[in-house]
Amino acid sequence: MAEMERLSSKWTATAASIWIQSAAGSSYAFSIYSSALKSSQGYDQSTLDTVSVFKDIGANAGILSGILYSAVALNRRPIGGPWVVHAAGAIQCFLGYFFLWAAVTGLVERPPVAAVCLFMFLAAHAQTFYNTANVVTGVHNFSEYGGTIVGIMKGFLGLSSAILVQVYDTFCKGKPSTFLLMLALLPTSVSILFMPLVRIYEAHRADTDKKYLNAFSAFALLIAAYLMVIIILRNIFSFTSWANIATFIALLVVLITSPLGIATKAQKVESNRLPQTLDPLLENPEPRLASSKFSASEEPVEHEPEMLVDHLEDMNLLRAMGSVDFWLLFIAMICGMGSGLATINNMSQIGQSLGYTTVEINSFVSLWSIWNFLGRFGAGYVSDYLLHTRGWARPLLMAFTLATMAAGHIVISSGFSGNLYVGSILVGICYGSQWSLMPTITSDIFGIRHMGTIFNTISIASPIGSYIFSVRVIGYIYDKEASAEDSCIGTHCFMLSFLIMASVAFFGFLIALGLFFRTRRFYSSIVLKRLRHSPRQ
Repeated sequence: MAEMERLSSKWTATAASIWIQSAAGSSYAFSIYSSALKSSQGYDQSTLDTVSVFKDIGANAGILSGILYSAVALNRRPIGGPWVVHAAGAIQCFLGYFFLWAAVTGLVERPPVAAVCLFMFLAAHAQTFYNTANVVTGVHNFSEYGGTIVGIMKGFLGLSSAILVQVYDTFCKGKPSTFLLMLALLPTSVSILFMPLVRIYEAHRADTDKKYLNAFSAFALLIAAYLMVIIILRNIFSFTSWANIATFIALLVVLITSPLGIATKAQKVESNRLPQTLDPLLENPEPRLASSKFSASEEPVEHEPEMLVDHLEDMNLLRAMGSVDFWLLFIAMICGMGSGLATINNMSQIGQSLGYTTVEINSFVSLWSIWNFLGRFGAGYVSDYLLHTRGWARPLLMAFTLATMAAGHIVISSGFSGNLYVGSILVGICYGSQWSLMPTITSDIFGIRHMGTIFNTISIASPIGSYIFSVRVIGYIYDKEASAEDSCIGTHCFMLSFLIMASVAFFGFLIALGLFFRTRRFYSSIVLKRLRHSPRQ
């Protein structure tokens, strides 16, 4: 224990969070075992879709994880710390997937649909606990570069589905029930093993923070590139068992050693510059985000508008929900996250209607995790860069990505040759960017004390939007076009649906633009304050 205390730092916390995030995105792997669940339980497609809805709700409704984080992660009580949130996630993950495995293998008598929905919800809900603990702790530890650290954490969560698919192809190929058991054990074991290292550390901005965060970012890009190459090669060639094992071992070695190496080097450099190791901050932490409030010893800018003064204080959930900014962000996320999730949920049917081969459709679905990662990672990094170097408010980048998403929906609706290649890239990247920008903007505007609760509440916009666009728009129009037939072939099957979603994404662009105009003076104050307190060269 003493050795762990000595080695603990915000850098080892970051490495541990990356490892946990890399195994936490099990909800994105539903398609691997959904057919086994359907056949073993005798479900029709409608019943399976109902189970899938509970998966989406569980993976996005993270209010409880945010409340738990605020209650236990920021105090001195022995039970306190982000590890409590990780432990709660681990318990849910194991219970949920173990029950599903038992049901699929016949270990238990065929359960009622309601029970399967409940345990599917629990299994997916664990993801919000892992995510909240890692993302919010990262923002506390690197408040100066909130966008970058959120992008890294959200990016690895997006990549985790591709990583878990590598595990499936290597050890469980053709055995989806075994994969369910693996999902019960692997994320649970990883989180329990590394959760003691994920802790909040005293505010201290080091000159090396950006350098080593960039190193973590470069590592994330390396993993994404490696996975993309493997996915493409697997769709071109038939991998033998030894090739699967070799590529997985290479991935595992890099995934373990690189974050550890970066963290060790950063900690060594930082220790040489500081007189002593930083102590964990466990009680009443002041928000360290330069953008969330001025410290008590500083004078606010004279004659600040009332809205800006409100932004300089940490808000709880109820107070945040009473602000216009909260609802602008929520509506923008219904438009962006909702239409993006509806796209990936219907990617297979879209490809079939446009005449794409099964191999091509599987490639679209597999590569979606890469585009999702690039959006999550890139938006966080770029928003930090634009804010610190150009003074551009983050909502402006959100508006740009929503406008680009609208263009992606139009491309998909057009039906021209290769449209899904272009459209899935545009929508995938822009969808992922919302998951990075939204939590960062939340911490900027409302502060970081209750960030976990607030951004998880806004995340509910994703399943709400997905239900509206998947069921009430895409599903309704598709069934109408298919008429008496079971399937629909041709551009007309989804053209109107995606034109509607393009209009919705453009409406989200206008909402985000409104949020930009409301907060641009606030973000200008961030830049001025940072310049005022930066050391002179």
